[in-house]
Amino acid sequence: MAEWEDGFWSSKDGLRLHYRDYPAKAGSTRPPIICLPGLTRNARDFAPLADRLAGDWRLIVVELRGRGDSERAKDPLSYVPVTYLEDVTALIAEAGLDRFVLFGTSLGGILSMLISATMPGRVAGLLLNDIGPAIDPAGLVRIRGYVGRGGSYPTWLHAARSLAEVHAVAYPDYTLDDWLGMAKRLYRLTPAGRIVADYDSAIAEPFKVPGNESAGDLWPLAEALKPIPALLVRGGLSDIVSAGTADRMQAELPLLERVDLPRIGHAPTLFEPECEAAIDRLLARVGRAG
Repeated sequence: MAEWEDGFWSSKDGLRLHYRDYPAKAGSTRPPIICLPGLTRNARDFAPLADRLAGDWRLIVVELRGRGDSERAKDPLSYVPVTYLEDVTALIAEAGLDRFVLFGTSLGGILSMLISATMPGRVAGLLLNDIGPAIDPAGLVRIRGYVGRGGSYPTWLHAARSLAEVHAVAYPDYTLDDWLGMAKRLYRLTPAGRIVADYDSAIAEPFKVPGNESAGDLWPLAEALKPIPALLVRGGLSDIVSAGTADRMQAELPLLERVDLPRIGHAPTLFEPECEAAIDRLLARVGRAG
């Protein structure tokens, strides 16, 4: 397991936010990789990736407000992309990062596209994990159906079985060990000995506000992505990124490589063998670009 240091920074509205900082070897001149998790995810979601890449690369694994060890928001309606963007922009400024690579899963990928558009010339490489400028409405309906529901479990096995009931369609080949691994990435043990989701259930509140039913049209962001070496990882069973959206991304983004993973839905783990090979190719391109 790769070692990391805990880092903290402050949001504009005074929250103490957390990230894991996996260092590179002394003297490395490679740009750091900023990892941005999905809606209900936390820093542990990127732990297998960090175990493989840390040392060769510095990884800064962000926990968005209300997730993991980041403080929960006082205003639940601040759980929206524009506020997350402000938070991550503040981290980039505070850490003094000039150029960086962005790895974004789902919501983290939306933020990665927004950062690429608002910080032109500073993104050295981009990985979009099962996300694109258009989001399938069916996937949003599914996500709204489970996010924020809460609940607790007496054992990790119970938590794993609950995940399997909700997400089996996305991972039809998962074994019990796979579900246990996911549970330990997504849940935490409370002092009372219960297993609970490691995020503030209030992140669901903005979905209830009229007009927040979708992320909107993000295709205008595509122009800013054109000069960036990029990788789209798409689950072959994804209900978030359609094959048509992936086709259009390939047509409009000349530096984009696309990898479709069969029999996986939303979202791939990034430690599938095909994924690891594609990530290595992306980082090789980043290295050649300087």
